[in-house]
Amino acid sequence: MTKVAENAAIEVMENHIDALNNLDEERLIKTLHFPHYRLAGTRLTCWHTSERYLADFRERAGDRWASSRWNKLDVQRSSNEKVHLLVEVIRLDNYDKVITSFESLWVITQQEQKWAALFRSSFAES
Repeated sequence: MTKVAENAAIEVMENHIDALNNLDEERLIKTLHFPHYRLAGTRLTCWHTSERYLADFRERAGDRWASSRWNKLDVQRSSNEKVHLLVEVIRLDNYDKVITSFESLWVITQQEQKWAALFRSSFAES
């Protein structure tokens, strides 16, 4: 059963990055549970609802951001309802030059029959 969970988590992440790169807010929100939590450094941010999520990302990523990709997407631990993924995020500009890269731990859970990201902890600067 954990293989099913792991595949579901990977699918969430693939959908998330595709929706983000296409600025498709409706699809992006479907990849997240709310409230949604992000720990960057020692700063914890909580989005209680989806309303500001994409706008907040755009502010964090900056004007140079054009797209992101997963350089690494590795399952660390899994159960039937939760998967921990070690991820390396790469943010790119319009010329496909790396703006930044950082590691992040994402927690994907199944709640009310929906697989989505509940929490992540990253070493991003912002």
